[in-house]
Amino acid sequence: MDTLNKMEITRRGLLAGTGFLMVSFSVSGALGQEASQPAEAPAAKGPPLPGGLADDPYLDSWIKIGADSHITVFTGKAELGQGIKTALIQLAAEELQVEPADIEMITADTGRTPNEGYTAGSQSITGSGVAIRNAAAQVRDLLIAQAASRFGLDANTLQAKGKTIVTADGHSVGYGELVSGQILHLKAQPQSRLTPPSALRYIGKSMQRVDIPDKVTGGVAYVQDLKLDGMLHARLVRPPSYGAKLQDFDQSSIASMPGVVSVIRDGNFLAVVAEQEFQAIKAMRELTTLAKWEEKPSLPEQANLPAVLESLEREVGTVAQSGTPTFNGPKIFEATYTRPYTSHGSIGPSCSVALMDADGSVKVWTHTQGVYPDRGAIADLLGLPNEKVRAIHMPSAGCYGHNGADDAAGDAALIASKLPGRPIRLQWMREQEHSWEPFGPAMVTKVKASLDANGKIDNWTYDLWSNTHSTRPGKAGELIAGRLKENPVAPLPVKMEITPLGNGDRNADPLYVIPNRRILWHFVAQMPVRVSALRGLGAYANVFSIESTMDELSRIANVDPVEFRLRHLADPRARDVVQMAADKFGWSNSKLPDGHGRGFAFARYKNHAAYLAIAVEAKVERETGRAQVLRAVAAIDSGQVINPDGIRNQTEGGILQSMSWTLYEAVTFDDTRITSTDWSRYPILRFASVPETVDVHIIDRPDQPFLGTGEAAQGPTSAAVANAIRDIVGKRLYDLPLTRERIKAAITV
Repeated sequence: MDTLNKMEITRRGLLAGTGFLMVSFSVSGALGQEASQPAEAPAAKGPPLPGGLADDPYLDSWIKIGADSHITVFTGKAELGQGIKTALIQLAAEELQVEPADIEMITADTGRTPNEGYTAGSQSITGSGVAIRNAAAQVRDLLIAQAASRFGLDANTLQAKGKTIVTADGHSVGYGELVSGQILHLKAQPQSRLTPPSALRYIGKSMQRVDIPDKVTGGVAYVQDLKLDGMLHARLVRPPSYGAKLQDFDQSSIASMPGVVSVIRDGNFLAVVAEQEFQAIKAMRELTTLAKWEEKPSLPEQANLPAVLESLEREVGTVAQSGTPTFNGPKIFEATYTRPYTSHGSIGPSCSVALMDADGSVKVWTHTQGVYPDRGAIADLLGLPNEKVRAIHMPSAGCYGHNGADDAAGDAALIASKLPGRPIRLQWMREQEHSWEPFGPAMVTKVKASLDANGKIDNWTYDLWSNTHSTRPGKAGELIAGRLKENPVAPLPVKMEITPLGNGDRNADPLYVIPNRRILWHFVAQMPVRVSALRGLGAYANVFSIESTMDELSRIANVDPVEFRLRHLADPRARDVVQMAADKFGWSNSKLPDGHGRGFAFARYKNHAAYLAIAVEAKVERETGRAQVLRAVAAIDSGQVINPDGIRNQTEGGILQSMSWTLYEAVTFDDTRITSTDWSRYPILRFASVPETVDVHIIDRPDQPFLGTGEAAQGPTSAAVANAIRDIVGKRLYDLPLTRERIKAAITV
C-alpha cells in the first residue's frame, strides 16, 4: 500500500475536493456496517431512490467492507433456485470493480439483511438488484472520493480496481483502509454513476451459479441438510381433514417408545419428538393409528367446482375498461375456461429447524419466501415481540410460491418453545405436504370477443372468478399451527385489491390493441380449500384463456395466429419477441405429420414486466389421448441482461413447470378430505415426457431497466400447448389440465 501522508478527512472536504456525490447507507432493521455515531437527520424529500433503496436508503444496509477489505453484500431476497444470488453478486462486483469471488452474499435473514418483504413476482432484480447495483456504484465513488482526499488528487484521475483505489502513477490504497468510522453510513442518492454498457465486465455475461456446487456434492444446500448439535427430530400428526377435531389418543404407549423425548398436544396440534429421525417417524405412525378425530363433510362436489366458485362471489371490481363493448356482428367468439386447484408439488417436503434459547428468544431456519413476514407470524404464534424471533432463510427443494415452508417454520417454533435449549428439526411427510400446503387457486374465466369487417378485434369482455391468490403469513392465523392450537387464531380477512402488480387479476387485461374492452374481477373471498400464492398467481389461467381465445379468433379471421397477434400489438418490444420466437421456431403453415400440431402464445408478464413468446410442436396419440410436447422455442425480453444462462435456466424451468400444470396437475378431493396425497394421485411431468428440445432466445436491452424473468413463461406456455392440441384434434379444450382422458374424449366425440 502507498505510504503518502494522510490528510484529515472531513465530509466538507470530500464534497469540495471531488467531483463525486457523497453517498452511504446504514442499518435500518439490518446489521451491515456498524455505526459508531447516530445517523444524520433525514434529508428533505427529493427524487425517489432506485429499487429497494426507497425502503432502506442507507448504504450500509446493503454493503459492508471490513478493515481487511472483505466485502459483504446483503439482500432481503431469498435464493429459491432462481439464481438471484449469482446475479446479485454480478451486479455488486461490476460496480465495486472487484471479482465476483470477492463478494460474500448474505441472503434473507431478519438479523442481518434489509426487510424486502417476499421474494415473489419476479421482483428480486427490479427491487434488490437495482438497490445493490446503485449502492455499490455509490460506495465505489465514495471510496474514490476518500482516496482522492487522502492523496490530494482529482477524483477523476483515480479508478477502482480489485478492492483498491489506484492513482494514475500506480499508487494504491485498499478499500479497507478507507472505511473507518461510519464512512458507509450515509443515505443513498437518487442518481448513481453506473458502469456504461460498453465497459461492463460481468453484467450480461453468463456466470456459473454459486448455489449449485453444494447441491450436487452433498453439501448443506437445503434446510433439510442442516444439522445442529443436540438436535432433536419432530414429526406431526395432522388432522385427516380441514376442521377435524382431536377427540382422544393414548399417549402412554408412544412415550415409552425408543428415543421418544416428548409427545406434544396443543389443541388439535399434535406432534412427537425423538432423538433420531426414524424414531420420530415410527412414533408418528403409531400415534396416527391411535389418534381419534371427529370429521364433518365440508367440501363441495369437485365436478361442480366452477359453479361453486361463481356462487361464492362477494363483490365485483373493474380491472380495466375502455370504450363500450357492443356485440352486434356475426363474428363473435364466446367461451368459459377453468383452472383446478394446483399443488406446488415440492419434491422435498417442507422442513424447518428451530431453537429457543435460554433467554426466550427463538431462531428459525426456514425456506420461507418472506423472512420478515414469517418472523411476525411466528412471534404472534408464540406471544413474543418480533425482536425475540430471528428467521434465517435456507433453500429447499421446490417452492415458487406459498407452499408449506412458513407452516413448517411455525410448527418447529411451537415445538421448540416447549423444549427450550434443544434444536428441533421438523419435517413434513409427503401426504402432509400434498394435503395441507396452500394450493394454487382454482379459477373460472369467461371471454366474449368479436371481429370487425377487417378481421380486427373490436369488442372484448372478460370475467374472472378468483380470490386474492395470496394468504401469506404475517400473523399466527396464516399458519396451520395458529389455527390448530388450543386457542386458535383466525386468519386475517382478505379483500379485493386491484393494483398494477395484480394477483387473481394478474394479466387479465390483454396487451393487445382492442378499442372496446371491459375486464371484471368477481372476487371470491373464501375458498372451500386452503389456497395462496403459486408461481404467476392469476397470470397462468388468465393468459391461458386470453391466448386460447386469440387462437380461435385468428381462425375465425382466417389469419395465421402469429400474424393475427402482430396485427394487434403496438408495443415494438412485444412485436420483437413474437417475431423472434416465430422465426427461431421456423413457424409456417406447412403440413406436419399426422398427429402433430403447432401452437403459439404471447404475454407480457403483469403487462409491465418481461415479454415472452413461445411456439411449440406437440403430438397426440389418438388411441390414448396422450399429448407430448416435442420441442419448444421461446423468446424473452427481460430488459438489461445480467446472467444470460440464468435467464435461460429460469425460462426453461418455467416452460417445463407450466407444461406439467397444463397436461397433468390437479388437486382432487371428496366431500371431506384432500385425496391427491401422493405422486400417483397427483401426477407431474416425468423425464420421459420432457420435450426433446427447449430453446430460449434472449433479447438483451442494455439501455433498458431490468424486468425480471422467473414467472414470464407460465401463462404463454399453457396456451401454446393448448393451441397445439387444438391444431391436432380440431377441437378446443377449455378445462385445465388437458389430460389424456379429456383429449381422448374430444377426439372421439
